[in-house]
Amino acid sequence: MTAGGIGKHGIRFRGSKHFRHVIGAAGIAALSLFGNSVLANPKPGQLNLTPGVTTYSDVPYMLNNVALGVCVVIGILVFGAMFIAMFRFRKANGAVPEKWSHNTAIEIVWTAIPVVILVCLAWMATDGLRKFSDTTGAQMTVKVTGYQWKWRYDYVDYLGKPVSHVGFMSKLDDRSNATRQLGSGLDPYAVKVGDESTYLLDVDHPLVVPVGTKIRFVITADDVIHSWFVPALGWKMDAIPGVINAAWTNINEPGVYRGQCAELCGQDHGFMPIVVKAVSKDDFAKWLADQQKAAAPVPAPASSAAAPAQATAQLATKSNTQG
Repeated sequence: MTAGGIGKHGIRFRGSKHFRHVIGAAGIAALSLFGNSVLANPKPGQLNLTPGVTTYSDVPYMLNNVALGVCVVIGILVFGAMFIAMFRFRKANGAVPEKWSHNTAIEIVWTAIPVVILVCLAWMATDGLRKFSDTTGAQMTVKVTGYQWKWRYDYVDYLGKPVSHVGFMSKLDDRSNATRQLGSGLDPYAVKVGDESTYLLDVDHPLVVPVGTKIRFVITADDVIHSWFVPALGWKMDAIPGVINAAWTNINEPGVYRGQCAELCGQDHGFMPIVVKAVSKDDFAKWLADQQKAAAPVPAPASSAAAPAQATAQLATKSNTQG
């Protein structure tokens, strides 16, 4: 091209200062889009992933931002070059195309750069998966079982000691369930916990866990495929009948974190919420002790246990006397 464009020695643009300004402004806009912090639970209108509240959740958050940033930069360069070529160097402006068809240096560059980008992204993703798959050193184990359309939680062990008879079903809370019925006349926006709207996002029995503890989850299902997903934890895991999947978390901050089944599992799939309540270690120890105490079998009264033996002895004495 005579007015710029692709020449024998590579790409050249007239008005490159203006082009740099455009790229800089777009980069700032992209950074403001995915660089600001948000609350742990997703909110309406949220554009980015949640940073989460666990020791692992920053890994997928960072990887998503890096990949998005790479895509934004590539998009700006490719579409910017395309639009400049279309409008600045069109035939109506007297542009004359060059007569060459190859440029070895440019072809090497635009082949090598994508390879380097892909290798870097693959390394980051693989390292993240390696960290996520390592459930060793867990201080607590919880079994999660998906049913249509509720969850069951069973506490297996805690701090190296087995936990017995602590487990419960967790399903959609009664207020949301009543409101969702056709013709109920109830206002979904009135279903709240404090100032938080919890319509279809609250349960009757939340999963209670301690903070600062590495918790291993063993996840399965009893009927169809479900998916246990709490965005604040930074991961989701399929619950498959006959298969045990493992995951882990270590929550940094006390709070209530909500999620939902993320796999279409039948007509009430949308009414299968998840609530994780993270508390301090002391509060969890008290809660666990109360649950174990309530689940412990009640011993029979001593008088009731002695009554059959006493009756048997009386019958034996009476028989001997008659004999």
